[in-house]
Amino acid sequence: MATRRTTVTTAIGALSLCLSAALAAEPTAEMLAGTCAGCHGGGGNSQGPAAPTIAAMDPLVFVDAMEAFKSDETYSTIMGRIARGYSTKDFEKMAEHFHQLEYTPAPQSYDTALVDQGAKLHDKYCEKCHAEGGKPLKDEEDYNILAGQWLPYLQYAMSDFREDRREMEKKMRRKLEEMLEREGEAGLDALYAFYASQQ
Repeated sequence: MATRRTTVTTAIGALSLCLSAALAAEPTAEMLAGTCAGCHGGGGNSQGPAAPTIAAMDPLVFVDAMEAFKSDETYSTIMGRIARGYSTKDFEKMAEHFHQLEYTPAPQSYDTALVDQGAKLHDKYCEKCHAEGGKPLKDEEDYNILAGQWLPYLQYAMSDFREDRREMEKKMRRKLEEMLEREGEAGLDALYAFYASQQ
């Protein structure tokens, strides 16, 4: 009887240690990224027009964006609350996870008559920072994906920049002001069409 009790006690102790180790294990990148799937898609490719695709996103840009949401430096409706639940180490894990995923442009309609003009405006005002039409550049650093993002997301993001809800770098502000002075709002519409056309 004593031997049986000892065996049971030992088994319970071993099981407790295993459970404690499992609970103490750090979450994997996939576990952390699971929260993102609801808005940004299971593979980081957004299924809805208001959220950007984050597959193939530059890791530095990802971490900077999440830190800015966490500190409320960047305006958000939901991202600030979500970001506050994670550490910088968590952001870095998620960033590497999404960087490895394949980017799929959003299948959407756009004004085909504006695409050529948008391509020319991109080359003139945006190409130096958003190379190759704003496509993901996995071998480069510090890039933002514009090509193939949902059209409404691009419009919302630009509105946030123009209303100072998101920080705009000096060079971007200067180029945007130049473009708007020469082309007006129609220039932005052409740029949106160009980015949406890259499918």
